[in-house]
Amino acid sequence: MADEYRRWERHSDLVFGALPYLLLGLSVVVSLADSDLDAWGEEHLSTGFWVLTAVVWIGLTFTLPTRGHYRRARGHPLTVLYFIGLLAIAAVLLSRDEAFLLFAATIFLQALVLLSTGWAFVCVACASFVVNTVPGGLPEAEPVALSWYLGTITVQTLVVGWINLLFSKLDELHEQRRKTVSELQTALAENEGLHVQLIAQAREAGVHDERQRMAAEIHDTLAQGLAGIIRQLEAIGAEDAQVLPDETWRRRVVAARNLASESLAEARRSVQALRPEQLETSTLPDAIAALAVQWSDEQSPCAEFTTTGTARAMHGDLEATLYRVVQEALANVAKHARATKARITLSYMEELVMLDVVDDGVGFDPSSAPDSAGRYDGSGLGLVAMRTRLRRVAGTLEVESAPGEGTAVSACVPFIPAHIADGPARTVRESPAAQVTGSR
Repeated sequence: MADEYRRWERHSDLVFGALPYLLLGLSVVVSLADSDLDAWGEEHLSTGFWVLTAVVWIGLTFTLPTRGHYRRARGHPLTVLYFIGLLAIAAVLLSRDEAFLLFAATIFLQALVLLSTGWAFVCVACASFVVNTVPGGLPEAEPVALSWYLGTITVQTLVVGWINLLFSKLDELHEQRRKTVSELQTALAENEGLHVQLIAQAREAGVHDERQRMAAEIHDTLAQGLAGIIRQLEAIGAEDAQVLPDETWRRRVVAARNLASESLAEARRSVQALRPEQLETSTLPDAIAALAVQWSDEQSPCAEFTTTGTARAMHGDLEATLYRVVQEALANVAKHARATKARITLSYMEELVMLDVVDDGVGFDPSSAPDSAGRYDGSGLGLVAMRTRLRRVAGTLEVESAPGEGTAVSACVPFIPAHIADGPARTVRESPAAQVTGSR
């Protein structure tokens, strides 16, 4: 669009720059058509001389200084001089032939564009005086004639001057728009540079966030599974081979093998950022219930799971987060609590979903947890991982504990229906797993 505008601007410059020559040539043609070519004499030569003078004057004071771009003439020192000479030459030519009224119209047309409002009124008034006086002379000293004479000059001056004022305002608006467009183009160029920087920063932030996600996923899945394998194999090594029945040995080896397989599958899913496999085929309450049963079979404490409220399908990220929080909380119970029982409660409310994991273990001082949290030596990472997961989905985590009084972990997330981003919501049925007690 800018190229098209510049093309039209060049065309208008050509037309406006050629306007004095075109009107002068047209006046000469009309003058010659009305004159007797057979009676060619000194008067015609004199007229030709003034026509040539007009061409030279226009060329020297208008065409050459502006170099074909008439907008440069606005405010140019030669512009006023150009109109003074043009007015004088037009007066001489009008005194010889009224056909040069067409050439005199150049003053009216160019004054609209090349002069400021004040100078334009003066120039138009002078041109109107010349046009209305030179061909027929001054009017008779009668009120009616003088009124028509002065009225014509006044009306021409006011009308043409008002048009000049309108053109001046439009030209000012045009310049303002041009400056605005130029500033916008500069701002767009700067914004493009900022956009590149923001993309680079976002890429770096995404890499950092992905690293944190992978660390949490590996800790919640692979590390815990391998820890279970180690415990199973340590139990095999601690038992006397002569006392250990073959069936018990075989059961523990099978359990270790199953844990290794599950850990490998979960590690692959973590790399692909997929939901836990248990949630692909089950509802969240069923998946947590199955986890409670499996955990109770493998650990000495038993886990009880209950739900309150009406179970509803949630956004996949929310369900995965709550499932991982349960995994991490149970892992902490097995590793640190020395508890005899753990209770898991999933509560569906209108706008929130609450998850509580309570054990009757030895407890700890929550105020000291942040001092060790975040270390990758096996201590404190569980709470950090849970908080990081919940923060990612606008959730919160509260931990209540005291030495000798057990521990209560409470997670809260906003309820977002599954169909908001996961497609049609799954039908959640009330299954026997919604009320289950797992026992070893």
